[in-house]
Amino acid sequence: MLSHTLSRLGRFSARRPWVVLGAWVLLAVVALGTSSRFGTELEDSFRVPGLDSQVANDLLAQAGSDRAGLTAQVVVTPADADATFFASPEARDALAALQADVRATPQVLSTTDPAGALAQGEEAAVAAGLVSADGRVALLRVQYPLLGDLAVADLDRLKSAGAAVDEQVLRVEMGGDLFFAFEETGGGLGELIGVVAALVILFVAFGSLTAAVVPVVTAVLGLAVGVGVMPLLGHLVDIPSYAPVLGAMVGLGVGIDYALFVVTRHRDHLEHGVPVEDAASRALATAGRPVVFAGGIVVVSILGLAVAQVPFMTAGGLAIAVVVLLMVAASVTLLPALLGLVGRRVLGRRRIPQEGPGWQRWVGHVTRHPRAYAAGVTALLLAAAAPVAALRVGIPDDGALPADWTQRQAYDLLAEGFGPGTNGPLVVAVQVNGDDAAVGRLVDAVRADPGIASAVPAGLDPASGVATVVAVPTTGPQERTTTETVERLRTEVFPAALDGSPARAHVGGQTASFADVGVRVNDRLPVFVGAVLALSFVLLVLVFRSVLVPLKAVLLNLLSIGASYGVMVMVFQWGWGAGLIGLESTVPIVSFIPMFMFAILFGLSMDYEVFLLSRVREERARTGSETGSVVHGIARTGRVITSAAAIMVSVFLAFVLGEDAATKMFGVGLATAVLVDATLVRLVLVPATMTLLGRANWWLPRWLDRVLPRVEIDAEPAATAPERELVRA
Repeated sequence: MLSHTLSRLGRFSARRPWVVLGAWVLLAVVALGTSSRFGTELEDSFRVPGLDSQVANDLLAQAGSDRAGLTAQVVVTPADADATFFASPEARDALAALQADVRATPQVLSTTDPAGALAQGEEAAVAAGLVSADGRVALLRVQYPLLGDLAVADLDRLKSAGAAVDEQVLRVEMGGDLFFAFEETGGGLGELIGVVAALVILFVAFGSLTAAVVPVVTAVLGLAVGVGVMPLLGHLVDIPSYAPVLGAMVGLGVGIDYALFVVTRHRDHLEHGVPVEDAASRALATAGRPVVFAGGIVVVSILGLAVAQVPFMTAGGLAIAVVVLLMVAASVTLLPALLGLVGRRVLGRRRIPQEGPGWQRWVGHVTRHPRAYAAGVTALLLAAAAPVAALRVGIPDDGALPADWTQRQAYDLLAEGFGPGTNGPLVVAVQVNGDDAAVGRLVDAVRADPGIASAVPAGLDPASGVATVVAVPTTGPQERTTTETVERLRTEVFPAALDGSPARAHVGGQTASFADVGVRVNDRLPVFVGAVLALSFVLLVLVFRSVLVPLKAVLLNLLSIGASYGVMVMVFQWGWGAGLIGLESTVPIVSFIPMFMFAILFGLSMDYEVFLLSRVREERARTGSETGSVVHGIARTGRVITSAAAIMVSVFLAFVLGEDAATKMFGVGLATAVLVDATLVRLVLVPATMTLLGRANWWLPRWLDRVLPRVEIDAEPAATAPERELVRA
């Protein structure tokens, strides 16, 4: 029995705190040390079998085309604002020297030759697309092998070549795939701010510095192990580079929250005179159950990301699920050990009542006006969710980076000198299948498309029969028009140009790959959401022996998550308040974020749902009052849920300070959803709807009650007689 196992685990940990604490410290040291020695580099592999862009990239690799690997763009302009490459021999000489240095860099397969084109004349340089029409900007495109053959050192060597240029002569900026794969976007500040905010909130909630520190230490040590093992997981799957950031965000939030629930119950037992070891044992036997339950749900829902059939999402989900599992393990072992170590100091100097009169007055007010509150808040959340209809997925390009980053500077120079599409060329792989003349017809057709600025053949590999065509769109990589151009090439231009020919063409390159991933995720999202909602409904039916309570929970979860999606659209696509979070420009929602968020938020909302409704059901069993059980049940959990939500929101918002747009999206989206769920949903809609439903809340058909297995997951046991007297007092 889970309760009995947790009780024994809590007693053992509290009785031998130094053994358990030492084991966790040793585990963290071993995990971090082993990973640094034997771990793999985290890398962003966007390989997704079955997509047209992946077919193109595989064909290019099969043909040995340079275009199959990563690229970097070295963008050069004369330092003198009045100079041009056409009129300045000094600038041309410096450009030629830079080209030579870059070509000599290890792992570089080839580069374009703007200096050589300039030597042939201004018109030749412009016609080749290597120098802008005004002579101010030169493009040195650097071709590298496939991602698996590269490392951070290759990016460092390219940077060193650029840094060696005389700044008095040339200004050098860089960007491209190589930076996307290996450039560090910073980190650590979000985690630190989140931890400090959590400490402040816990101190206010508990009135004790010791009680505030214990959950934070539990979460931080568990997180150290979780993030530490990610490079080791890389031997099984390719763990993406965003996994540690997202793992830290989710890990800190759930770790501190889980510890908060257990510490709250532990303090309640201590205040009633229970010895420390017994208090830790009983706290884990009761509050530990919903921790294990909620953590398991988070893990299952995140692992459900595999339904998207996007490998990098599945791998990222696996890494984050491991972090959550370790947080659950820390909550049921390390936490009671720390509670045993600090003893009664966890109580502090002042007693905080279980049921605050303020919460009781508020919930009582809502239950007296349930229709008005239910209708008003539902309308508000539906309005917040309405922008979801305009949600556009994609991958923010370098134009969304901070203005002082070299990638952003390179992006802007290219857009000004050559047009925005130069930042995201399309690479077309053509299987000629014996019809070599098809390549020429295809190039002419692609050039004629209104969304294409230029298209040039880049060679034919006789052995594989694969030709390469590079097409530059008229619009930037993250614009909807570019995605529409890619789709038009596939569905209209290619079929018309190759009609009657055995040749086949596929659009690849980073821009097309990102667009295809977005389409794949959008197609799979309804299936994933439906599966998660069905799972949540079944689990809640098992736990609460009710049909309407789970149905209500599913609908309210949809409202809160929908509102968070709507807020993301307002901020990131419409630019409302974007400057407040340091966003330089509007961007599409990162394609995999909506599905990731749903998986994470589902588990978190189940956490609050179980904790709150368990208390309501307990009060109903004790008093028999439908409305009274709602008032007292929510009043007794209001402080804990609000504190937990405040910690989550603080941790998530702290990551908004990061410079990466995707990290900001996760921070804003998760913080909004948790805030809405813990306030408008749990403290308004739940009491209002439960009051309106009355006894129907707990209706369950008799035949279903007989066949369903019994699952006991109450967050708290029934109060003892002395405890009930204390509460009444």
